[in-house]
Amino acid sequence: MTKRIAVLAGDGIGREIIPEAIKILDAVGVRFGHSFEWHEGQVGGDAIDATGFPLPQETLDLAKSSEAVLLGAVGGPKWEGLDYERRPERALLGLREQLGLFANLRPAKLYSALAEASSLKPEVIEGIDVLVVRELTGGIYFGQPKGIETTSTGHRGINTEVYTTEEIARIAHVAFKAAQKRNRLVTSVDKANVLESSELWRRIVVEVHKDYPDVTLHHMYVDNCAMQLIRNPRQFDVIVTSNLFGDILSDEAAMLTGSIGMLPSASMGADVAMYEPIHGSAPDIAGKNVANPIGMIASGAMMLASSFNLSEEAEAIEQAIQTVLAQGYRTKDIEAPGTTLVGTKEMGTRILKLVQDET
Repeated sequence: MTKRIAVLAGDGIGREIIPEAIKILDAVGVRFGHSFEWHEGQVGGDAIDATGFPLPQETLDLAKSSEAVLLGAVGGPKWEGLDYERRPERALLGLREQLGLFANLRPAKLYSALAEASSLKPEVIEGIDVLVVRELTGGIYFGQPKGIETTSTGHRGINTEVYTTEEIARIAHVAFKAAQKRNRLVTSVDKANVLESSELWRRIVVEVHKDYPDVTLHHMYVDNCAMQLIRNPRQFDVIVTSNLFGDILSDEAAMLTGSIGMLPSASMGADVAMYEPIHGSAPDIAGKNVANPIGMIASGAMMLASSFNLSEEAEAIEQAIQTVLAQGYRTKDIEAPGTTLVGTKEMGTRILKLVQDET
């Protein structure tokens, strides 16, 4: 098959890790008889420098006309002084909104070779496999009114948390369907004891759960969930939660695995899904060939499985990643005594060779 993919490298280390993912995906194409058409677009700070806008119409049109989007990372200190609406991060919100990407799936699965890289004891994190399903286009990031207004004593910042029945129900369906393919357990995270939006959230999740009698549903307040992820992460299978809570909890879950640079994510909804590592642009290490490309490479594998139904091809990449780690190769963020330190390009090349060697 031939697939058209939009490539938005963005800023910082995004421009270093995207090429590593592409060369491995091309190798998978050769091995399994597929071809991928890569079409590059500008986004984030890179787009601001070129056009004055974080998400140019040309880039949005490219994303809409593609079958999937690979995104590197956006942002950096260079653009922090811009007006809020013109900052690189607005590109992410724009893509999510315009592509209808209401569900963000972030797996946090421990590679066995990296058990020592986690800040938690191995016996606590061994075998963890958590999927955080985050609602992505509602909640406090999009609710109105919002802004900063002048008052008689200074200023007042306003953000509004808003959720509708439809928004909650559709993300709940995503979570329950994902759980059916896993361990059939959903933990819905809210703050229903103090927030009306969370009270509605819990009510609708309970209603949707009636369609999935084979899945167990638990409820948990967000503060308790944050604690339980550290105390006993193996109790979780699928966590479904709001935009703000999911933003925080998914990063916490990622660090259980030892490095935020290791993990992929998928943003899904309508026809075009977007895949990206969960880390940021890391401008402090950009251009130094030290960034970990595995999160980006794993995002490419996630794209193959989720958007193109190429599970065998995705598994080939995952197996190559696990083998390289088992061989002791590490980028700086996961380096440990007795391992071999490699850079961004060498890590990508070693994974590439393993994929090619299977042909």
